[in-house]
Amino acid sequence: MTDVVGKLWGFCHTLRHDGIDYGDYIEQITYLLFLKMAAERGLDLSRVERRTPRGDAEAVDCSWPALRAWSGQALLDRYAAVLRALDEAPGVLGEIYAGSQPRFKSPASLRRLVDLIDEVEWTRLGVDIKAAAYEGLLEKAAAEGKKGAGQYFTPRALIQSIVRCMRPDPRGKPGFAVCDPACGTGGFLVAAWEWLEAEARGALDRETAERVKAEAFFGHELVARPRRLALMNLYLHGIEPRIALGDSLDAPPPRERFDVVLTNPPFGTKGAHETPGREDFAIATANKQLNFIQHVLTILRPGGRAAMVLPDSCLFADQAGEVFEILAEGCDLHTVLRLPRGTFTPYCPGVKANVVFFTKGRPTEKVWIYDARTSVPSITKKSRPLSPAHFAEFERCYGDDPDGRARREAGSSREGRFRSFERREVEEREFKLDGFKWLREESPDDAGELPEPEELATDAIQELEEAVAALGRVLALLEGGAKAAEG
Repeated sequence: MTDVVGKLWGFCHTLRHDGIDYGDYIEQITYLLFLKMAAERGLDLSRVERRTPRGDAEAVDCSWPALRAWSGQALLDRYAAVLRALDEAPGVLGEIYAGSQPRFKSPASLRRLVDLIDEVEWTRLGVDIKAAAYEGLLEKAAAEGKKGAGQYFTPRALIQSIVRCMRPDPRGKPGFAVCDPACGTGGFLVAAWEWLEAEARGALDRETAERVKAEAFFGHELVARPRRLALMNLYLHGIEPRIALGDSLDAPPPRERFDVVLTNPPFGTKGAHETPGREDFAIATANKQLNFIQHVLTILRPGGRAAMVLPDSCLFADQAGEVFEILAEGCDLHTVLRLPRGTFTPYCPGVKANVVFFTKGRPTEKVWIYDARTSVPSITKKSRPLSPAHFAEFERCYGDDPDGRARREAGSSREGRFRSFERREVEEREFKLDGFKWLREESPDDAGELPEPEELATDAIQELEEAVAALGRVLALLEGGAKAAEG
């Protein structure tokens, strides 16, 4: 995969002289990759209906073999016609190519990219390979100072671990639905389907498969390009998802309610001073992650369960205690996984994060926390990449009940990484879950190896935010005492 991304990236530099920027190039690749992979999987795109300027219907051959057969100016013209036809196609195919425009000016440049894509059998590398190529190119763009269009992605090892714990099983459950309200390229939704296929071991009956593929997958994504990838990835699995484009927090809450929510809301600060005007949000706050928690509370069905990736800052931010208190009243906040440092390398290596698991419909009595961070070497891209092994013990401790009700014991994990805390202990800390630390850091990284500058900066910012929050609480107490004295 690295070699493939390297080839595609090398060609990107060539295209910059043709006036095609990083973002446009990456998008054109996704259009072409989809056509190639559709051909590999036997999807028939040879007769895509579109309307002519006169209003008549005509069929356009949008298949990869047909496109590949052209050259010169005719190739440019055919590519433009293919994008127009797919843009006007009904259903998910039309959503995938909505607003698509050709960006190539030189027939030779388009021919070269078609040849590069044609020489690889992409489905052998995995259906989700488009997302991997997309992410790899964004990573390289970030290294060039482009910041990857402000995007980064949840590691596959983490996604798959969460899905194994949550067990999104729709068999025998008509109306069962899975949602990711910040779905990016659709990693959680793809993993949920792949988990079901593996769990069924080829014995998924046709009626269930058709129902699940047509009715079970929902999402919401703010940015058009990742949404395209999500639609493509799921479509290549035969799934017809409903993925809305826009801001989950600004839009009115959807009518649908979901059995499982799997999500990693954006960690960014853009729009941090904007408070959504949602009547279903009990706590008015400009903090994105706290608002996503409230959004998930709304969209979960009674008895539904959720797993959310949240940064450490969300656990101690202003109003975090209020939001988590509401969460603990209406849901069983049964498990928190403290992720290893560097989990989001290379996009945000300094970010520290957690996965919060909860089930709607019963109050929290006890919170189990698994510390996969303390005395664990930081994740790096090459020497210490994130792998399923980082989560194997956590999954064993979590148990086989997706609602967190499997029998658990504090001594069940090596090095005492899994501990429970009674609700009263959580209340004593004002529902600030970041305060539960019981393991001692024992210099996990290689001798003489210093943390990355971004990690040091993140630690410093977190300590300052904690100090400011503590000072705020002291100030509130002082103000309360002064008012009492005046009264």
